[in-house]
Amino acid sequence: MRVRTPLFAALAAGSLAVAALGAAGSATHAATAGDTRTVEYFPSDHGAGRHARVPTSVPEKISRISQAQPKAPGATAVTPLQETGPSDGRLDLVIIGDGYTAAQQADFRADAQTKLDAIFAIEPYKSYKGLFNFWLVDAVSNDSGVSGDPTKDVVKDTAVSSYFFCDDIERLLCVDEKKVDAYAQQAPDSDIVFVVSNSTKYGGAGYSGLTSTAGHTGIATMSSDNDRSYLIGAHELGHSIGLLADEYQYAGYGTYPGAEPVEPNTSKLTADAMSASQSKWYRWLGQSDPSGGTVGTYEGGGYYEYGIYRPTANSIMRALDTDKFNLPGREAMIAGFYRDADLLTARTSTARTLRTTDTLRVDLAPLAKGLSDVRVHWYVDGVEVTRAAGRHALNGRALGLRKGGVHQVTATAVDATAALRDPAARAAATNSVTWTVR
Repeated sequence: MRVRTPLFAALAAGSLAVAALGAAGSATHAATAGDTRTVEYFPSDHGAGRHARVPTSVPEKISRISQAQPKAPGATAVTPLQETGPSDGRLDLVIIGDGYTAAQQADFRADAQTKLDAIFAIEPYKSYKGLFNFWLVDAVSNDSGVSGDPTKDVVKDTAVSSYFFCDDIERLLCVDEKKVDAYAQQAPDSDIVFVVSNSTKYGGAGYSGLTSTAGHTGIATMSSDNDRSYLIGAHELGHSIGLLADEYQYAGYGTYPGAEPVEPNTSKLTADAMSASQSKWYRWLGQSDPSGGTVGTYEGGGYYEYGIYRPTANSIMRALDTDKFNLPGREAMIAGFYRDADLLTARTSTARTLRTTDTLRVDLAPLAKGLSDVRVHWYVDGVEVTRAAGRHALNGRALGLRKGGVHQVTATAVDATAALRDPAARAAATNSVTWTVR
């Protein structure tokens, strides 16, 4: 089992560089400032993102008619849409519907499945879907639809108070964070939250740096019946899991003034300087990229026009006219998956001493054939038993153990994917379980 690190934690520690907000720095998102919060949104379903500082409370015209949230775990139906392993070894994605009445819960489940299918058709989500658990939370709304759809004056009584025209921005879809938290608590665990709002209007938002009693530190909202809104969720997971920066820039924002960015996909270094210092994405320079073209250093990113570079001309972290992560982005995403999920888990307890006749069993996360290339190896007292490679269940005798003596038996899973070139990322893609056998 890994020591879990809260998603979005690195992002919450920074400050957002957005000219319109008068802030400085290069981190992807900011946390709450006073009674407002900085969120990301996409004004166009094919364009780059923007940021806005919005109130943490919903408008009074919505709050005065809003229904109460659930009070305790078990108050709401939760469906395990996908459960591939224990929560302490998986990324737990909680999907909450808003603007769905009791009679529309089947519609919510269908809409949620459609969004997940679209997001998890994108690499590297596609190959690593088996590292996730999906929990559907039935948040029953009194009204169908959401506030602000189709026009600003429309007010609906819904479970988590989704509303367009947040901060007078039509495509910005905000929610009541406390209500989202209360519903997320109904799930067994909560690392990431999607709110699917019952609407055909394009829109969404990305929240980060949250403090929630459910455990998640970020929320992505998206409209249910717009065929482009799933890209908002895919982009926001790039921040939360891969700790990736936005690769877009703002016109007139000028030259980047800060230190070398901490995010893996922006840098002050040119290609030559990157190669010379063997830093950032130097291992990928010159490689043909799935987003088009080759990996290099393209000026503009992290909201600035000059003095900062991104790996490729375009990617999903730059604009929603593509669903492709570039190669450095994919590597960061896979490393992020393994930061909070385990490839290998023990089915036989490691807490007690076993006998040579006891069967040692492991489960391997059900990864798809694609980017992943997983191998299982067995070791006795640090020496590999090569004939046991690939086995998921065997006993001490099959490992060559005889009566007498105490041995340490270790099973190790290694993701040898070519998508990981950084040794630190490769190390993160390996985990082991060990038993004592007498």
